Amino acid sequence: MVRTSNKSIGLLGGSFDPAHKGHIAISKIAIKKKKLNEVLWTVVKKNPFKSKTFYSLSNRIKIAKELTKYTKKIKVIHLDKVIGSSRSIDAINYLINKKKLKNIYFIIGSDNLIKFHKWKSWKKIVKLTKLIVFSRKGYDKKGKKSKVAKYLKNKIIFINNKHITISSTKLRKQLK
Repeated sequence: MVRTSNKSIGLLGGSFDPAHKGHIAISKIAIKKKKLNEVLWTVVKKNPFKSKTFYSLSNRIKIAKELTKYTKKIKVIHLDKVIGSSRSIDAINYLINKKKLKNIYFIIGSDNLIKFHKWKSWKKIVKLTKLIVFSRKGYDKKGKKSKVAKYLKNKIIFINNKHITISSTKLRKQLK
């Protein structure tokens, strides 16, 4: 993992249940548009807003690593055991305090922006990082009117990407 504090790092967290080409696409766009040195995919054991996962943690990490093996600037990590939490704020604090990273871009989709105010310590997350929001079909207008968007005013970096039609939810439905 990167240990130099002056590098720009993207942080894309989630259950990655499963990881897919859409995750790769937004990571590559973030790397290009914000000139990031790398994007860290932090695979968590369990999303606090979901009841269970489809794949086991080890399978989700394996799938994510397989998917990213030819993309050098994307690194798959799992911090839950190290930090004792699946929460984004705890991962961010760890990266800042233990790995001495300072220039962190926190990457989410516009679907997550709508409910972002329900995340643990969301105000601290946006204070410690730069928030990048990717377009998700059907969520952009609501996201831009969300509590967090109003709170941050013009401090959110909105990426108007082509809509990515693949999602973990769709993939799980196809597998059932």
